[in-house]
Amino acid sequence: MSNNALYTDLSGYYDLMCADINYQAQSNSAHRFHQLFGNGGKRHLDLACGTGPHIAFLQKEGYVCSGVDINQPMLELAKLRCPDGQFTLGNMCELEVSEPFNLITCFLYSIHYSGDLIQLKNCIASVYKALSDGGVFCFNAVDKQHIDNRLTATHSVAYQQSVFTFGSSWHYSGEGEKQTLKLSIEKTDESSTQRWTDEHPMVAIRFDELQDLLAPYFDVTMFEHEHDKIAPWQGQSGNAIFVCVKKAGLN
Repeated sequence: MSNNALYTDLSGYYDLMCADINYQAQSNSAHRFHQLFGNGGKRHLDLACGTGPHIAFLQKEGYVCSGVDINQPMLELAKLRCPDGQFTLGNMCELEVSEPFNLITCFLYSIHYSGDLIQLKNCIASVYKALSDGGVFCFNAVDKQHIDNRLTATHSVAYQQSVFTFGSSWHYSGEGEKQTLKLSIEKTDESSTQRWTDEHPMVAIRFDELQDLLAPYFDVTMFEHEHDKIAPWQGQSGNAIFVCVKKAGLN
């Protein structure tokens, strides 16, 4: 399969794939961070928005939400979920907006979809330009030095007389700027079992390297990857939430 094949061909199952994700907690944490660090504005943009669950929750907090994704079937589902949202087919590394946003989010480690360090730098610069003064960029990331190739996250969901089992895992070779997100889906019914697998190339980076890329544009605070509370990152875990406030005075 080509890259993103699972997401394109099985976009209708995407919400099942993510059924174990607490979208409300993630959205609430982004809202709280914006209240603490942001400029109070309500214009929100979600990068790699998928089918729009984060947008649905942030709309309930009074945000005027938009989403960007590279996958048109995902955007069509997002529009059904959030009819009042504005959705655009596009690449977050080549982001251009007509009016700045106050809060930009990028959940589910999607910042790594930048693919390589050059594109990641482009993404960061694009987000900076798309934010209003004092705006907040909130996302989560994984440190390549903490990736354990032996670990796989799985969950199963019953849907339309079938059982779907979803698996995901990180893989990092131990060197370089490339890591892989491995995905699998197994669909079992009374008569057969079908399986799909895919691998997505992602950018691999250490947290200190990521901080260096962000520093020219943002004041950065890192938090533990715990969406139900606000806890400063202690420097030990390999997953973290980055809260980045736009610096003034840059072109």
